Amino acid sequence: MSRHVVVGAGAVGSAVATALAARGEQVRIVSRRGGGPEHPSIEPIATDVTGRGTLARLTGDAVALYDCAAPPYHRWPEEWPPLAGALLEAAEHSGAVLVSAGNLYLYGPVTGPMTEHSPIRPAGAKARVRAQVWQDALDRHRAGRIRTVEVRASDHLGAGSRSLLTGLVLPRLLAGRRAFVPADLDAPHTWTAVSDVARTMVAVAAAPATWGRAWHVPSADPVSIREIAVLACRHTGSAAPRLHTLPRAALWLGGLTDPTVRALRETQYQFRAPFLLDSTEATATLGIAPTPVAESLAETVEALGAAHRSRSATS
Repeated sequence: MSRHVVVGAGAVGSAVATALAARGEQVRIVSRRGGGPEHPSIEPIATDVTGRGTLARLTGDAVALYDCAAPPYHRWPEEWPPLAGALLEAAEHSGAVLVSAGNLYLYGPVTGPMTEHSPIRPAGAKARVRAQVWQDALDRHRAGRIRTVEVRASDHLGAGSRSLLTGLVLPRLLAGRRAFVPADLDAPHTWTAVSDVARTMVAVAAAPATWGRAWHVPSADPVSIREIAVLACRHTGSAAPRLHTLPRAALWLGGLTDPTVRALRETQYQFRAPFLLDSTEATATLGIAPTPVAESLAETVEALGAAHRSRSATS
């Protein structure tokens, strides 16, 4: 039985902690609020990991350190550097392999499917900071100071997932309302199941041959936002979705007063054209079959419904 430390108690961090506990491992899940799954093998800890030496002390006896943190979307440029610094310090101090949950931002606008070998061309402040965080970790790995590996996913589906789809589109449609989406509704888009992110992180943590590079999380075939919306409404028996494309100008205006909406401007290229992740290399190497979109979407919809009922009961 080994010790594992998971930073972040959101959808991915909770899924990683649950997967590790199911294997009989001892898990510390660290977040500012001290949340996480309830399990006898999971120890939740509430702390700010960016405090000097804090995370290093918590990771001293760990074999693996999982970066599943998610700073507020509009504050990535400010909050990622100190968080990344704490993770690198803890990995170097403890010798634990640092396994990071990454995304596809660092590739920038693309014209075809993204592979792990696509050039790094970040466009915008959020993409640049994520690219720099990975480069800093990789530089330390190559210098022999730490051991690290990154797994990259597209927009998440699954219980607790947070994305344009799960935060803006589905809640409105499932409430019988119109949804105005800053996207090409019919562009094919890759979606990644949160459970597959967790399975991939746990798999690479235990496989030294995979370290020192990035892997794409095995993901199902791409599906457009319109197709997703139809499937979601069909799953709940809701009326046919009423979807409309939000013009770029409207997004720009909304961003004048809302920092999260303003942050979405930077990644419009991901939703105004096909956005395709190629995960064949990881699927073949790790032997992980991606969860079908219908299955991860059903989990998403059921979790959104449960959250809505909970809010209604307490209001």
